[in-house]
Amino acid sequence: MTHAVEQVGIPRIPVSLRWDGAPASSYRPHDDGLVIDAGPNTDLFINPGRTSEALDAPRLLACAQGDFLLSARVRVGLGGQDDAGGLLVWLNDRAWAKLGLEMSAQREAEIVSVVTRGTSDRASGFVVDGDHVWLRIARVGAAYALHASLDGEYWRLIRHFALYASDAPSYGFFAQSPSGGGCSATFDRVAFEPMRLAQLRDGS
Repeated sequence: MTHAVEQVGIPRIPVSLRWDGAPASSYRPHDDGLVIDAGPNTDLFINPGRTSEALDAPRLLACAQGDFLLSARVRVGLGGQDDAGGLLVWLNDRAWAKLGLEMSAQREAEIVSVVTRGTSDRASGFVVDGDHVWLRIARVGAAYALHASLDGEYWRLIRHFALYASDAPSYGFFAQSPSGGGCSATFDRVAFEPMRLAQLRDGS
């Protein structure tokens, strides 16, 4: 179900945003950003073996045209395995990608990316010593790049990939708690820039 949300007050995203997957009460303004509360057993994942799918994690999305950069500092209350919060690019329920800070099976906070084209894949990035990290999604022509940073200055490339063609994909924020009792993700220092990232691998 889609829930309309107006004037959420996120700096540098001067458009209305919409909810998918949860009521608007899952969203709370916070300083210069927002908090998303994920309920128990919520997820965004379509099993590669097509044995299960979950598309009910709360997400707050806006539309964009052309190249862009979306970044935020993300802090997640990691409790259960696969609890996560992060950034999302969304075309439809069979074409999307997410980049998050997630609790691993080893009880470590790690960078995780998922790209979905009919079914989902999952790839681990690096372990984070703490409960927060900076995340960024860049649209570069027909492709997307996912980056993570420990300090908001030097960005490590996590994934570079293509989705199906779309003139106006959606982008935004999500939280999930697939096997836990729920978790909250806090997003601040949110920035949206309608520009093309010039270099993917030089840390900029």
